[in-house]
Amino acid sequence: MSKTPKDTIITLPNPHLRQRSQKVGVITQQTHNYINQMVAATLDWEASRNHELGIALAAIQIDLKLRIIIIREDFEDKNNKNFTILINPVITKYEGDIVEDYEGCLSIKDIYGKVPRYNKVRVKATDINGEETRLSADGFIARVLQHEVDHTNGKLFIDHIKDSPKAFYHLDNDGQLTPLNYEQEIANSTILW
Repeated sequence: MSKTPKDTIITLPNPHLRQRSQKVGVITQQTHNYINQMVAATLDWEASRNHELGIALAAIQIDLKLRIIIIREDFEDKNNKNFTILINPVITKYEGDIVEDYEGCLSIKDIYGKVPRYNKVRVKATDINGEETRLSADGFIARVLQHEVDHTNGKLFIDHIKDSPKAFYHLDNDGQLTPLNYEQEIANSTILW
């Protein structure tokens, strides 16, 4: 049986997810190929899920240790399959309030968390054409950017809440988030930690 694009997404306990990614030097055709693989993996994963949208992906999630992230242009329209590409993204400023909200991750199966994040960030990156780009983001997109930039630094959303027993949730078959038993399902997990 051949691998589908979503099968290239690595999940915990794969130790590569805890490694820092390397900067991209020159943007080549191979870089474009990697980005196409990332988009294909995200959309294929999404097609296999009933209640979830493939919002973003970092290159390390398909086992490429490169500082590349892709973020969906429209979080509301599942038919819009366009992604913003950010190469070597760096958060230059955290602003606003710290807000808790739910996060999931394609590399952490079936676990969601209520994660505290700044509600505004400024980011510097390189676009697909090799031009420097700067953006300010707030709300959900700011959260997504922090989550994905964390991936390039070997950090996962669960690391922000590992000492918060009430922050972990499971997505049930009806698309509802239900609390997980921290002691039984999280604290001593050999998969997560």
